[in-house]
Amino acid sequence: MASSKHSGELRRLALSVLQPGFVGTEPPDWLLRDVADGLASVVLFSRNIVSVEQVARLTARLRAENPELIVAIDEEAGDVTRIESATGSSRPGNFALGTVDDIELTGAVAADLGRQLHAAGVSLDYAPSADVNSNPDNPIIGVRSFGADPALVARHTAAWIRGLQSSGVAACAKHFPGHGDVAVDSHHDLPAYPAGREEIAAQALPPFRAAVEAGVRAVMSGHLLVPAYDPDLPATLSRRVLSDLLRGELGFDGLVVSDAIEMGAVTARHGIDGATVKAVAAGVDAVCVGGESAEEATVALLVEALVAAVAAGELPEERLADAADRVREFARWSARLRADGGTRSAGGAAGDGIGHIAARRAVRVTGAARDALPLTAAPHVVELTPVTNMAVGDETPWGVAGPLRERLPDTTSVRVGGRDLERGTVALERCALEPAAGRPLVIVARDAARHAWMGRAVTGLTAARPDAIVVEMGLPGTAGAAVAQIFTHGASAASGVAAAEVLTGSADR
Repeated sequence: MASSKHSGELRRLALSVLQPGFVGTEPPDWLLRDVADGLASVVLFSRNIVSVEQVARLTARLRAENPELIVAIDEEAGDVTRIESATGSSRPGNFALGTVDDIELTGAVAADLGRQLHAAGVSLDYAPSADVNSNPDNPIIGVRSFGADPALVARHTAAWIRGLQSSGVAACAKHFPGHGDVAVDSHHDLPAYPAGREEIAAQALPPFRAAVEAGVRAVMSGHLLVPAYDPDLPATLSRRVLSDLLRGELGFDGLVVSDAIEMGAVTARHGIDGATVKAVAAGVDAVCVGGESAEEATVALLVEALVAAVAAGELPEERLADAADRVREFARWSARLRADGGTRSAGGAAGDGIGHIAARRAVRVTGAARDALPLTAAPHVVELTPVTNMAVGDETPWGVAGPLRERLPDTTSVRVGGRDLERGTVALERCALEPAAGRPLVIVARDAARHAWMGRAVTGLTAARPDAIVVEMGLPGTAGAAVAQIFTHGASAASGVAAAEVLTGSADR
């Protein structure tokens, strides 16, 4: 009997350290049962969201089982949005805010987002990205970072955290110890950050130190190898990174959350169950899972793996209990934060339209573009569409053609991908240049400097049409001084509207 009781306690501990996702806009029965049995957290993705009101009903139903349930979401604003995945974010992302470099504006945008999430019943946001985007070829961070300067990223990370938490939603700085200087997407394989400890301390760690000083109570680990600290295990699975560096050197005593544990960077070598056990053993307190693996069977598998690891001596029961204690402590704190946020939700400098104001302030226009604006006729718009990483939802709309059409109804447009050009199924002459004959041509790019095919397309189109205007919605690259360019520093819906206003001159009205 004692053994059975102990097994039940272990199962409850194992459930409490998981943060699973699920499918549907209402909580499935298995999830409600698990919450009643000890599951302390859930994660929302775009598949769970129709409206703020619907999410509020969903979270209320979940909290009927546990009033202190942690409801998390991966909502960065900008290019990575879940709460507005159907429409595109009404707020610009980090890179746009870093470009403006007004920490009061950054805090106001985060507070505005916090109020929306608070109204939906969310208590933890997996944001901000505190990564310093020091590698312009980084396939996973890019405009999700405030920039390439550690000091700039640090001050905006702190401002974003203070702003979000002022609205009653807990922030989570990610991806520790810094995902900005890698060249591999960790969704698929294991990236490495080969810098020495001094360089890491100067380049990657300042934003995380600032986050801790700003009162962040959750930090998300990154799935990347940092040989200066651990040559064998990625940060999420490394005690040297999580315990020695994050807790020891940085003095962080809050909740350590893993990046999605089903990502290839950790599962390719350890499996989803093995990675979960190793993560908790290394110092992770809450295992995020379910961006892709969102079934009841996955939760059951991970619970079984954790319980079996304790029985086999691979995972000390004290470590599992410590992780569960940290989750409970965070749950109590975030519930109080949420209650306090409800009384302050009308305060602060933010409000309706702050996202648009921020997006407009982030737009930069070259001299050649200024000379060509505003457009005097409805243009033809060519949007060059890259394959995005998995953090950016394919369902999320982006671009300039839509908001331009609202202002100039005769605007026409086409979307072209790299594979279309490689396969020869689309020719720029037919889809871009011919429809633009006798009218303005607007070319919309998204990280042209990082996608060779896109760079070639922009070069070819501007050579054929020197009067074309290029709107770059990713990281600014290098282009000829004679090319008319508009830089939005992100591809949110707010940034698309801001670009359309500049193109039509309506921003000055």
